[in-house]
Amino acid sequence: MNHVLRHLDLNLLKTFAVLYEVKSVTETAQRLSLTQPAVSSMLNRLRETFNDPLFIRAQRYMVPTLRAEQLAPQIQNILKNVERLAEPTEFDPATAQLEIKIAATDYSLQTILIPYIAYLRKKAPFIKIAIFSTEDQNTYERLTTGELDFIITAQPHAQLHTHHLFSEHYVCAVHQTHILAKNNQLSIDEFCAAHHLLVSLNGDAFWGISDEVLKQIAQQRHVAVAIQNFAAVPNLLAVTDLMATLPSRIVKGQSQLKTFTPPIDIPQFEKFLAWHERSHHSLAHIWLRDQLIAMCTSESNQS
Repeated sequence: MNHVLRHLDLNLLKTFAVLYEVKSVTETAQRLSLTQPAVSSMLNRLRETFNDPLFIRAQRYMVPTLRAEQLAPQIQNILKNVERLAEPTEFDPATAQLEIKIAATDYSLQTILIPYIAYLRKKAPFIKIAIFSTEDQNTYERLTTGELDFIITAQPHAQLHTHHLFSEHYVCAVHQTHILAKNNQLSIDEFCAAHHLLVSLNGDAFWGISDEVLKQIAQQRHVAVAIQNFAAVPNLLAVTDLMATLPSRIVKGQSQLKTFTPPIDIPQFEKFLAWHERSHHSLAHIWLRDQLIAMCTSESNQS
């Protein structure tokens, strides 16, 4: 053990951790902003220290040995503990300088993150915020590696910490000039006879959750326009005779729109904030999570 301690430093441990994750010397060098020969040299030192090849070259990636598999969780824990040692004992949002990376859908951006960013600009003006799409299939892996700090998701994940933010329901919306805007209720016949605007992830699908529900009761509607995000919905409703069935928070505060309770039973959906164990005890992340959770709780209580 003394031999190991004499020859080991944090840079070697970080190199091991990244190499174990990405299985590539080239990508490890890119992640750590090092040259490829430098990473190869560190790998040789690791091999000498632990008297094991650790990573065996395969066709397209490096395969960890059994010894590397045993070392990986111990080295990851060491690096986590070192990160905690470097953290401040207090967190001052007014002066804090850090970068936060959040993955979210367009819905979550419009309803949660825009007001959250506005709040942070007042309380923590030096925190940088980057927003990414959750369509990336590696979202959960990116939380593990620290490429993301939080995700806003529709369901909890067994390997992540999660907090339920709110439940969301749907409303039907038309512009105040629409012929149906004078009504107080919307019948299923009026709903099916209307021409609809659909927000679709792929932008060209003319079928959504409302159509699934209608199919179950042998009804159908006409979807005339499909778009990929919610931002253009109010403007489109203002210049057309279209109706949109939307999550209620999307149209909250839109005084130019008239909303109705849908005449069909559309299932509600949930929103959760999720984060990885690696940032669970960070004072900065605790404060950031608490602010977002409190904001969503307040919004829910006002709904």
